[in-house]
Amino acid sequence: MKRVLMDISADLTRIALAEDGELKELYYESKREESLVGNIYAGRVANVMPNLQAAFVDIGVGKNGYYYYGNARAVSDEGKNIAKPKVGDTLLLQVEKDAVGSKGAVLTEKFSFPGKFLVLLPKEDGEIGISRKITDSGERSRIRAIVAELLPEGCGAIVRTNGAGKSREDFEKELQALTAKWEKLRHGMYLKPPALLLQENHPVKRAARDFYSADVDEYVVNEEGAYEELLQTGDFNGENQPVLKLHGDKLPLFEAYYLESQSEKALDEHVWLKSGGFLVIEETEACVVIDVNTGKAAGKGDLQKTILKTNLEAAEEAAKQMRLRNLSGIIIIDFIDMADPEAQKEVTRRLEAAVKKDRIKTVVVGMTELGLMQVTRKKTRPSLKRQMTTKCRACEGTGRLPSIEWTVTKMRREAESVFAHTIYHKLTVKADPRLLAAFGGQDGAWAKALEEKSGGTILLEGAEMGFGQYEMKKEK
Repeated sequence: MKRVLMDISADLTRIALAEDGELKELYYESKREESLVGNIYAGRVANVMPNLQAAFVDIGVGKNGYYYYGNARAVSDEGKNIAKPKVGDTLLLQVEKDAVGSKGAVLTEKFSFPGKFLVLLPKEDGEIGISRKITDSGERSRIRAIVAELLPEGCGAIVRTNGAGKSREDFEKELQALTAKWEKLRHGMYLKPPALLLQENHPVKRAARDFYSADVDEYVVNEEGAYEELLQTGDFNGENQPVLKLHGDKLPLFEAYYLESQSEKALDEHVWLKSGGFLVIEETEACVVIDVNTGKAAGKGDLQKTILKTNLEAAEEAAKQMRLRNLSGIIIIDFIDMADPEAQKEVTRRLEAAVKKDRIKTVVVGMTELGLMQVTRKKTRPSLKRQMTTKCRACEGTGRLPSIEWTVTKMRREAESVFAHTIYHKLTVKADPRLLAAFGGQDGAWAKALEEKSGGTILLEGAEMGFGQYEMKKEK
Protein backbone atom coordinates (compact mmCIF):
# COMPACT_ATOMS: atom_id res chain seq x y z
CA MET A 1 0.00 0.00 0.00
CA LYS A 2 1.16 3.51 -0.84
CA ARG A 3 0.42 6.30 1.62
CA VAL A 4 1.07 10.02 1.65
CA LEU A 5 1.38 11.38 5.20
CA MET A 6 1.02 15.09 5.92
CA ASP A 7 2.30 16.05 9.35
CA ILE A 8 1.41 19.71 9.98
CA SER A 9 2.59 21.62 13.05
CA ALA A 10 2.83 25.30 13.97
CA ASP A 11 6.28 25.82 12.47
CA LEU A 12 6.89 22.86 10.19
CA THR A 13 5.13 20.72 7.59
CA ARG A 14 6.43 17.25 6.80
CA ILE A 15 5.27 15.32 3.74
CA ALA A 16 6.16 11.64 3.41
CA LEU A 17 5.50 9.00 0.79
CA ALA A 18 5.59 5.47 2.20
CA GLU A 19 5.25 2.21 0.30
CA ASP A 20 4.43 -0.94 2.30
CA GLY A 21 5.69 0.80 5.42
CA GLU A 22 9.01 1.88 3.88
CA LEU A 23 9.81 5.59 3.61
CA LYS A 24 10.40 6.53 -0.04
CA GLU A 25 10.26 10.34 -0.14
CA LEU A 26 10.39 12.98 2.57
CA TYR A 27 10.02 16.77 2.40
CA TYR A 28 10.32 19.38 5.13
CA GLU A 29 9.00 22.88 4.82
CA SER A 30 9.24 25.46 7.58
CA LYS A 31 6.91 28.43 7.77
CA ARG A 32 10.03 30.61 7.80
CA GLU A 33 11.47 29.16 4.58
CA GLU A 34 8.52 28.13 2.43
CA SER A 35 9.24 27.14 -1.14
CA LEU A 36 8.47 29.84 -3.71
CA VAL A 37 8.54 27.54 -6.76
CA GLY A 38 5.52 28.19 -8.98
CA ASN A 39 4.73 31.60 -7.47
CA ILE A 40 4.23 34.42 -9.97
CA TYR A 41 5.36 37.97 -9.19
CA ALA A 42 5.30 41.40 -10.72
CA GLY A 43 8.98 42.21 -10.25
CA ARG A 44 11.10 45.33 -10.71
CA VAL A 45 14.38 45.04 -12.64
CA ALA A 46 17.16 46.04 -10.23
CA ASN A 47 20.23 45.36 -12.36
CA VAL A 48 20.96 44.22 -15.92
CA MET A 49 24.07 42.32 -17.09
CA PRO A 50 24.07 42.49 -20.93
CA ASN A 51 27.12 40.22 -21.34
CA LEU A 52 25.27 37.40 -19.57
CA GLN A 53 21.88 38.31 -21.06
CA ALA A 54 20.57 38.26 -17.49
CA ALA A 55 18.99 40.56 -14.96
CA PHE A 56 18.46 40.66 -11.22
CA VAL A 57 14.84 41.30 -10.34
CA ASP A 58 13.36 42.45 -7.05
CA ILE A 59 10.30 40.29 -6.28
CA GLY A 60 9.97 41.38 -2.66
CA VAL A 61 11.44 38.32 -0.90
CA GLY A 62 14.81 39.64 0.26
CA LYS A 63 17.35 38.41 -2.29
CA ASN A 64 16.86 39.53 -5.86
CA GLY A 65 15.94 36.75 -8.27
CA TYR A 66 18.03 35.80 -11.32
CA TYR A 67 16.29 36.11 -14.69
CA TYR A 68 17.90 34.97 -17.96
CA TYR A 69 16.29 36.88 -20.80
CA GLY A 70 18.61 35.66 -23.57
CA ASN A 71 18.19 33.22 -26.41
CA ALA A 72 19.50 29.89 -25.14
CA ARG A 73 20.06 28.67 -28.71
CA ALA A 74 22.18 31.65 -29.77
CA VAL A 75 25.61 30.62 -31.05
CA SER A 76 26.90 34.14 -31.73
CA ASP A 77 26.35 37.72 -30.63
CA GLU A 78 24.06 38.20 -33.66
CA GLY A 79 21.70 35.51 -32.35
CA LYS A 80 21.35 36.97 -28.88
CA ASN A 81 18.12 38.48 -27.65
CA ILE A 82 18.46 42.22 -28.14
CA ALA A 83 15.17 43.03 -26.36
CA LYS A 84 16.86 43.37 -23.00
CA PRO A 85 14.95 44.82 -20.03
CA LYS A 86 15.93 48.13 -18.45
CA VAL A 87 16.43 48.97 -14.78
CA GLY A 88 13.06 49.89 -13.31
CA ASP A 89 11.00 47.83 -15.79
CA THR A 90 8.12 45.73 -14.46
CA LEU A 91 8.24 42.05 -15.45
CA LEU A 92 5.81 39.20 -14.77
CA LEU A 93 7.96 36.23 -13.78
CA GLN A 94 7.53 32.80 -12.21
CA VAL A 95 9.90 31.21 -9.71
CA GLU A 96 11.56 28.21 -11.35
CA LYS A 97 14.00 27.29 -8.57
CA ASP A 98 14.23 28.35 -4.93
CA ALA A 99 17.11 30.44 -3.58
CA VAL A 100 20.07 28.37 -2.39
CA GLY A 101 22.77 29.79 -0.13
CA SER A 102 23.85 33.20 -1.40
CA LYS A 103 22.07 32.72 -4.75
CA GLY A 104 18.62 34.17 -5.26
CA ALA A 105 15.66 32.37 -6.82
CA VAL A 106 15.80 31.52 -10.54
CA LEU A 107 13.01 33.27 -12.47
CA THR A 108 11.44 32.60 -15.86
CA GLU A 109 8.95 34.31 -18.18
CA LYS A 110 7.76 30.93 -19.49
CA PHE A 111 4.85 30.26 -17.16
CA SER A 112 3.61 26.78 -16.29
CA PHE A 113 0.53 25.85 -14.28
CA PRO A 114 0.71 22.25 -13.04
CA GLY A 115 -2.39 20.20 -12.38
CA LYS A 116 -2.91 16.55 -11.45
CA PHE A 117 -3.12 15.31 -15.05
CA LEU A 118 -1.39 17.95 -17.13
CA VAL A 119 0.65 21.16 -17.05
CA LEU A 120 -0.67 24.24 -18.89
CA LEU A 121 1.96 26.27 -20.79
CA PRO A 122 0.38 29.65 -21.68
CA LYS A 123 3.11 30.80 -24.07
CA GLU A 124 3.72 27.55 -26.00
CA ASP A 125 1.18 27.82 -28.82
CA GLY A 126 -0.16 24.37 -29.74
CA GLU A 127 2.77 22.43 -28.23
CA ILE A 128 1.63 19.14 -26.66
CA GLY A 129 4.01 16.86 -24.77
CA ILE A 130 3.07 13.51 -23.28
CA SER A 131 4.90 11.73 -20.47
CA ARG A 132 7.27 9.06 -21.75
CA LYS A 133 5.94 6.76 -19.05
CA ILE A 134 2.70 6.53 -21.06
CA THR A 135 4.02 3.97 -23.54
CA ASP A 136 0.87 2.73 -25.31
CA SER A 137 0.76 4.41 -28.75
CA GLY A 138 -3.02 4.23 -28.96
CA GLU A 139 -3.44 5.91 -25.57
CA ARG A 140 -0.95 8.61 -26.52
CA SER A 141 -2.88 9.36 -29.72
CA ARG A 142 -6.20 9.48 -27.84
CA ILE A 143 -4.83 11.90 -25.24
CA ARG A 144 -3.19 14.11 -27.87
CA ALA A 145 -6.45 14.43 -29.81
CA ILE A 146 -8.44 15.36 -26.69
CA VAL A 147 -5.94 17.92 -25.43
CA ALA A 148 -5.49 19.49 -28.89
CA GLU A 149 -9.24 20.05 -29.08
CA LEU A 150 -9.52 21.55 -25.58
CA LEU A 151 -6.39 23.73 -25.46
CA PRO A 152 -7.02 27.49 -25.23
CA GLU A 153 -5.64 29.57 -28.10
CA GLY A 154 -1.94 30.33 -27.77
CA CYS A 155 -1.35 27.69 -25.09
CA GLY A 156 0.46 24.37 -24.96
CA ALA A 157 0.39 21.52 -22.46
CA ILE A 158 2.37 18.62 -21.05
CA VAL A 159 0.33 15.58 -20.08
CA ARG A 160 1.55 13.96 -16.87
CA THR A 161 1.77 10.22 -16.24
CA ASN A 162 -1.41 10.50 -14.16
CA GLY A 163 -3.25 11.54 -17.34
CA ALA A 164 -3.27 7.98 -18.66
CA GLY A 165 -6.82 6.64 -18.86
CA LYS A 166 -8.47 9.97 -18.01
CA SER A 167 -11.63 11.02 -19.83
CA ARG A 168 -12.30 14.10 -21.92
CA GLU A 169 -14.31 15.53 -19.00
CA ASP A 170 -11.33 15.08 -16.65
CA PHE A 171 -9.01 17.04 -18.96
CA GLU A 172 -11.64 19.70 -19.66
CA LYS A 173 -12.30 20.33 -15.98
CA GLU A 174 -8.59 20.66 -15.20
CA LEU A 175 -7.84 22.89 -18.17
CA GLN A 176 -10.65 25.24 -17.17
CA ALA A 177 -9.21 25.58 -13.65
CA LEU A 178 -5.67 26.16 -14.92
CA THR A 179 -6.78 28.64 -17.59
CA ALA A 180 -8.63 30.64 -14.92
CA LYS A 181 -5.31 31.10 -13.09
CA TRP A 182 -3.71 32.43 -16.27
CA GLU A 183 -6.56 34.84 -16.89
CA LYS A 184 -6.16 36.37 -13.40
CA LEU A 185 -2.63 37.50 -14.27
CA ARG A 186 -3.56 39.71 -17.24
CA HIS A 187 -3.62 42.89 -15.11
CA GLY A 188 -0.37 42.15 -13.27
CA MET A 189 1.64 44.57 -15.41
CA TYR A 190 -0.32 47.48 -13.95
CA LEU A 191 0.48 46.69 -10.31
CA LYS A 192 3.24 48.44 -8.41
CA PRO A 193 6.17 46.00 -8.13
CA PRO A 194 7.21 44.00 -6.29
CA ALA A 195 3.86 42.19 -5.91
CA LEU A 196 2.81 38.57 -5.49
CA LEU A 197 0.23 37.71 -8.16
CA LEU A 198 -0.22 33.96 -7.67
CA GLN A 199 0.83 31.73 -4.78
CA GLU A 200 1.39 28.10 -5.72
CA ASN A 201 3.58 27.03 -2.83
CA HIS A 202 1.12 25.67 -0.25
CA PRO A 203 2.90 22.42 0.71
CA VAL A 204 -0.25 20.37 1.38
CA LYS A 205 -1.93 21.35 -1.90
CA ARG A 206 1.29 20.77 -3.80
CA ALA A 207 1.75 17.32 -2.27
CA ALA A 208 -1.85 16.38 -3.03
CA ARG A 209 -1.33 17.43 -6.65
CA ASP A 210 2.12 15.94 -7.23
CA PHE A 211 1.43 12.58 -5.58
CA TYR A 212 -2.09 12.26 -6.96
CA SER A 213 -2.21 9.07 -9.02
CA ALA A 214 -3.97 5.74 -9.17
CA ASP A 215 -1.22 3.90 -7.31
CA VAL A 216 -1.44 6.09 -4.16
CA ASP A 217 -4.06 4.41 -2.01
CA GLU A 218 -4.35 6.73 0.96
CA TYR A 219 -3.67 10.28 2.15
CA VAL A 220 -3.47 10.89 5.90
CA VAL A 221 -3.40 14.41 7.36
CA ASN A 222 -3.25 15.39 11.03
CA GLU A 223 -4.72 18.91 10.77
CA GLU A 224 -8.47 19.39 10.44
CA GLY A 225 -8.30 22.62 8.41
CA ALA A 226 -6.06 21.03 5.76
CA TYR A 227 -8.27 17.92 5.77
CA GLU A 228 -11.41 19.97 5.04
CA GLU A 229 -9.60 21.96 2.35
CA LEU A 230 -8.47 18.80 0.55
CA LEU A 231 -11.90 17.21 0.93
CA GLN A 232 -13.51 20.14 -0.89
CA THR A 233 -11.39 19.54 -4.00
CA GLY A 234 -13.49 16.46 -4.81
CA ASP A 235 -10.37 14.42 -5.54
CA PHE A 236 -10.77 11.94 -2.67
CA ASN A 237 -13.02 9.19 -1.28
CA GLY A 238 -14.84 8.62 -4.58
CA GLU A 239 -14.77 5.77 -7.06
CA ASN A 240 -11.22 5.13 -8.32
CA GLN A 241 -9.98 7.93 -6.04
CA PRO A 242 -7.54 7.69 -3.13
CA VAL A 243 -8.88 7.69 0.41
CA LEU A 244 -8.41 10.82 2.54
CA LYS A 245 -8.18 10.29 6.31
CA LEU A 246 -7.93 12.65 9.27
CA HIS A 247 -5.46 11.33 11.84
CA GLY A 248 -7.07 11.70 15.27
CA ASP A 249 -4.86 9.37 17.30
CA LYS A 250 -2.94 10.82 20.26
CA LEU A 251 0.19 9.14 18.92
CA PRO A 252 2.06 11.48 16.53
CA LEU A 253 1.37 10.77 12.86
CA PHE A 254 4.83 9.56 11.83
CA GLU A 255 5.13 7.37 14.93
CA ALA A 256 1.72 5.83 14.31
CA TYR A 257 2.90 4.64 10.89
CA TYR A 258 6.44 3.70 12.05
CA LEU A 259 8.17 6.36 9.94
CA GLU A 260 9.72 8.55 12.64
CA SER A 261 12.81 6.39 13.14
CA GLN A 262 13.21 6.01 9.36
CA SER A 263 13.10 9.78 8.89
CA GLU A 264 15.79 10.27 11.55
CA LYS A 265 18.12 7.90 9.68
CA ALA A 266 17.64 9.76 6.41
CA LEU A 267 20.66 11.99 7.13
CA ASP A 268 23.10 9.26 8.17
CA GLU A 269 26.36 9.54 6.27
CA HIS A 270 26.75 5.74 6.19
CA VAL A 271 24.04 3.53 4.68
CA TRP A 272 24.49 -0.21 5.19
CA LEU A 273 23.68 -2.78 2.50
CA LYS A 274 22.31 -6.29 3.12
CA SER A 275 25.53 -7.87 1.83
CA GLY A 276 27.58 -6.12 4.51
CA GLY A 277 28.84 -3.34 2.26
CA PHE A 278 27.91 0.31 2.76
CA LEU A 279 27.53 3.67 1.04
CA VAL A 280 29.11 6.93 2.16
CA ILE A 281 27.07 9.93 0.94
CA GLU A 282 28.59 13.41 0.91
CA GLU A 283 26.98 16.56 -0.47
CA THR A 284 29.17 19.40 -1.74
CA GLU A 285 28.39 22.70 -3.45
CA ALA A 286 29.45 21.31 -6.84
CA CYS A 287 28.05 17.78 -6.76
CA VAL A 288 27.00 14.81 -4.64
CA VAL A 289 29.45 11.93 -4.17
CA ILE A 290 28.34 8.40 -3.23
CA ASP A 291 31.20 6.05 -2.37
CA VAL A 292 30.59 2.28 -2.37
CA ASN A 293 32.58 0.09 0.04
CA THR A 294 32.68 -3.69 0.54
CA GLY A 295 32.71 -3.33 4.34
CA LYS A 296 31.82 -6.60 6.08
CA ALA A 297 31.28 -8.31 2.71
CA ALA A 298 35.03 -8.32 1.96
CA GLY A 299 36.64 -11.74 2.07
CA LYS A 300 33.42 -13.75 1.59
CA GLY A 301 33.98 -16.22 -1.26
CA ASP A 302 34.98 -15.23 -4.80
CA LEU A 303 36.17 -11.60 -4.80
CA GLN A 304 34.71 -10.58 -8.18
CA LYS A 305 31.32 -12.12 -7.35
CA THR A 306 31.34 -10.30 -4.00
CA ILE A 307 32.18 -7.00 -5.72
CA LEU A 308 29.42 -7.46 -8.33
CA LYS A 309 26.83 -8.39 -5.69
CA THR A 310 27.78 -5.37 -3.56
CA ASN A 311 27.69 -3.01 -6.56
CA LEU A 312 24.28 -4.28 -7.66
CA GLU A 313 22.87 -3.71 -4.17
CA ALA A 314 24.58 -0.31 -4.07
CA ALA A 315 22.96 0.69 -7.40
CA GLU A 316 19.47 0.06 -6.03
CA GLU A 317 20.21 1.69 -2.68
CA ALA A 318 21.81 4.74 -4.33
CA ALA A 319 18.63 5.26 -6.38
CA LYS A 320 16.54 4.99 -3.19
CA GLN A 321 18.75 7.48 -1.34
CA MET A 322 18.71 10.00 -4.21
CA ARG A 323 14.93 9.94 -4.05
CA LEU A 324 14.63 9.94 -0.26
CA ARG A 325 17.21 12.70 0.34
CA ASN A 326 16.20 14.63 -2.79
CA LEU A 327 19.78 14.66 -4.06
CA SER A 328 20.03 16.58 -7.33
CA GLY A 329 22.37 18.11 -9.86
CA ILE A 330 25.48 16.11 -10.72
CA ILE A 331 25.77 12.87 -8.74
CA ILE A 332 28.94 10.77 -8.89
CA ILE A 333 28.79 7.14 -7.71
CA ASP A 334 32.18 5.54 -7.06
CA PHE A 335 31.40 1.82 -7.41
CA ILE A 336 33.97 -0.78 -6.39
CA ASP A 337 36.33 -1.40 -9.33
CA MET A 338 35.13 -4.14 -11.67
CA ALA A 339 37.51 -5.76 -14.14
CA ASP A 340 34.77 -7.38 -16.25
CA PRO A 341 33.07 -4.98 -18.76
CA GLU A 342 29.91 -7.13 -18.64
CA ALA A 343 29.73 -6.62 -14.88
CA GLN A 344 29.92 -2.84 -15.41
CA LYS A 345 27.05 -3.02 -17.91
CA GLU A 346 24.97 -5.10 -15.49
CA VAL A 347 25.43 -2.52 -12.73
CA THR A 348 24.52 0.28 -15.16
CA ARG A 349 21.34 -1.55 -16.20
CA ARG A 350 20.39 -2.14 -12.56
CA LEU A 351 20.82 1.56 -11.76
CA GLU A 352 18.82 2.62 -14.84
CA ALA A 353 15.96 0.33 -13.82
CA ALA A 354 16.04 1.63 -10.23
CA VAL A 355 15.86 5.34 -11.13
CA LYS A 356 12.76 4.77 -13.30
CA LYS A 357 10.75 4.58 -10.06
CA ASP A 358 11.67 8.21 -9.32
CA ARG A 359 9.08 10.95 -10.04
CA ILE A 360 11.91 13.43 -10.65
CA LYS A 361 13.72 13.20 -13.99
CA THR A 362 16.92 11.21 -13.41
CA VAL A 363 19.42 10.33 -16.15
CA VAL A 364 22.18 7.72 -15.86
CA VAL A 365 24.91 9.20 -18.05
CA GLY A 366 27.29 6.25 -17.74
CA MET A 367 30.75 5.29 -16.57
CA THR A 368 33.78 7.53 -16.98
CA GLU A 369 37.22 6.20 -17.92
CA LEU A 370 38.05 6.25 -14.21
CA GLY A 371 35.14 3.96 -13.39
CA LEU A 372 32.92 6.65 -11.86
CA MET A 373 29.20 6.52 -12.61
CA GLN A 374 27.69 9.85 -13.65
CA VAL A 375 24.05 10.58 -12.86
CA THR A 376 22.03 13.79 -13.19
CA ARG A 377 18.81 14.49 -11.32
CA LYS A 378 16.64 17.54 -11.89
CA LYS A 379 16.78 20.18 -9.15
CA THR A 380 13.34 20.96 -7.78
CA ARG A 381 13.97 22.04 -4.18
CA PRO A 382 16.81 21.94 -1.62
CA SER A 383 17.98 18.51 -0.51
CA LEU A 384 16.69 16.97 2.71
CA LYS A 385 20.01 17.76 4.38
CA ARG A 386 19.76 21.46 3.51
CA GLN A 387 16.15 21.53 4.71
CA MET A 388 16.80 19.77 8.03
CA THR A 389 20.19 21.13 9.06
CA THR A 390 21.97 24.45 9.48
CA LYS A 391 25.63 25.40 9.30
CA CYS A 392 27.77 24.69 12.33
CA ARG A 393 28.85 28.01 13.86
CA ALA A 394 32.28 26.61 14.67
CA CYS A 395 33.19 25.08 11.31
CA GLU A 396 30.89 27.16 9.01
CA GLY A 397 29.53 24.04 7.39
CA THR A 398 32.84 22.44 6.37
CA GLY A 399 32.41 19.57 8.82
CA ARG A 400 36.02 19.99 9.99
CA LEU A 401 37.86 22.18 12.49
CA PRO A 402 41.51 23.29 12.66
CA SER A 403 43.73 20.83 14.51
CA ILE A 404 44.88 21.76 18.03
CA GLU A 405 48.50 21.96 16.79
CA TRP A 406 47.56 24.42 14.03
CA THR A 407 45.46 26.52 16.45
CA VAL A 408 48.18 26.61 19.13
CA THR A 409 50.79 27.66 16.55
CA LYS A 410 48.51 30.47 15.38
CA MET A 411 47.91 31.63 18.98
CA ARG A 412 51.60 31.66 19.78
CA ARG A 413 52.49 33.67 16.68
CA GLU A 414 49.78 36.16 17.54
CA ALA A 415 51.09 36.50 21.12
CA GLU A 416 54.68 36.98 19.94
CA SER A 417 53.54 39.63 17.44
CA VAL A 418 51.66 41.58 20.15
CA PHE A 419 54.76 41.87 22.37
CA ALA A 420 57.16 42.48 19.48
CA HIS A 421 55.23 45.04 17.42
CA THR A 422 52.78 46.85 19.73
CA ILE A 423 52.88 48.97 22.88
CA TYR A 424 50.94 46.36 24.88
CA HIS A 425 52.72 44.49 27.68
CA LYS A 426 49.88 42.44 29.15
CA LEU A 427 47.97 39.73 27.34
CA THR A 428 44.95 37.84 28.70
CA VAL A 429 44.11 34.70 26.72
CA LYS A 430 40.63 33.16 27.06
CA ALA A 431 39.90 29.68 25.71
CA ASP A 432 38.89 26.15 26.63
CA PRO A 433 41.21 24.90 29.46
CA ARG A 434 42.57 22.12 27.24
CA LEU A 435 43.54 24.59 24.53
CA LEU A 436 45.10 26.92 27.11
CA ALA A 437 47.20 24.05 28.46
CA ALA A 438 48.53 23.29 25.00
CA PHE A 439 49.16 27.00 24.33
CA GLY A 440 51.18 27.48 27.53
CA GLY A 441 53.27 24.37 26.92
CA GLN A 442 54.22 21.71 29.44
CA ASP A 443 53.95 23.24 32.94
CA GLY A 444 53.50 26.63 31.21
CA ALA A 445 57.10 26.54 29.91
CA TRP A 446 56.41 28.22 26.56
CA ALA A 447 54.40 31.09 28.11
CA LYS A 448 57.07 31.69 30.77
CA ALA A 449 59.82 31.75 28.13
CA LEU A 450 57.91 34.38 26.09
CA GLU A 451 57.36 36.50 29.22
CA GLU A 452 61.10 36.47 29.99
CA LYS A 453 62.03 37.24 26.40
CA SER A 454 59.54 40.10 25.92
CA GLY A 455 59.20 41.45 29.44
CA GLY A 456 55.43 41.13 29.14
CA THR A 457 52.80 39.28 31.16
CA ILE A 458 50.55 36.46 29.95
CA LEU A 459 47.38 35.52 31.87
CA LEU A 460 45.47 32.34 30.98
CA GLU A 461 41.73 32.39 31.70
CA GLY A 462 39.60 29.28 31.17
CA ALA A 463 36.22 29.81 29.48
CA GLU A 464 33.41 27.77 27.93
CA MET A 465 34.24 28.28 24.29
CA GLY A 466 34.04 26.10 21.19
CA PHE A 467 36.97 23.95 20.14
CA GLY A 468 39.59 26.08 18.42
CA GLN A 469 38.03 29.38 19.54
CA TYR A 470 39.91 31.89 21.69
CA GLU A 471 40.10 35.57 22.64
CA MET A 472 43.16 37.71 23.35
CA LYS A 473 42.73 40.89 25.38
CA LYS A 474 45.61 43.36 25.11
CA GLU A 475 46.49 45.86 27.85
CA LYS A 476 49.32 48.39 28.37
